[in-house]
Amino acid sequence: MKITVYGATGDVGRRIVAEAVKRGHLVTAVSRSKTQLATLPEAVIGHPADVSDDQQLAKTTDGQDLLISALRPGDGGEEQLVSLTTRVIEAGENLGIRSIVVGGAARLIVPGQGGLTVLQSPDLLPEAAVPIARACQRQYEACLQRDQALWTYLSPPALLEPGERTGNYRLGLDTLIIDHNGHARISMEDFAVAILDEAESPTHTGKAFTVGY
Repeated sequence: MKITVYGATGDVGRRIVAEAVKRGHLVTAVSRSKTQLATLPEAVIGHPADVSDDQQLAKTTDGQDLLISALRPGDGGEEQLVSLTTRVIEAGENLGIRSIVVGGAARLIVPGQGGLTVLQSPDLLPEAAVPIARACQRQYEACLQRDQALWTYLSPPALLEPGERTGNYRLGLDTLIIDHNGHARISMEDFAVAILDEAESPTHTGKAFTVGY
């Protein structure tokens, strides 16, 4: 499969690229930083581009089978997340191909808290994380408004950190997955596994889902 990964040099994007290459896919990695693209595996086609520019974006989608957005603006730029995600999804729709969006946990219902979501729960969301959580909520809502169901939105659990690739995880839809120790977590490596599993065997097209241990 020919896959374009946006935000390919970020923490999650790098792991998605590595997992896709490991599985034998032809990966086009997109980032604003040409220097950072040079640090990705040799098998990857590095493509420096600004997703907010329609002409640059179009050059990253030609002939592709799937688009994966792992875009995550830096501090102070959170508001860009919705528009950038929408551009990727629209580009896919115009070509009739799917887009998988790396989303946020903001939308997930927290078990045992009366229906509160992560965004609404002060116990799970540090103040510093509120701006990106709000942006992720709007990102999800923007996906729901798409007329064509060619998107998939994957929410990580509350804790997404570098770690081990075990190949194991549990699936959920709208509720935060908690492990036997009371933690809502997954490694970035196994999150990438879940992304590629969905890419290869789509079961959540036009909807959101989540993963966790």
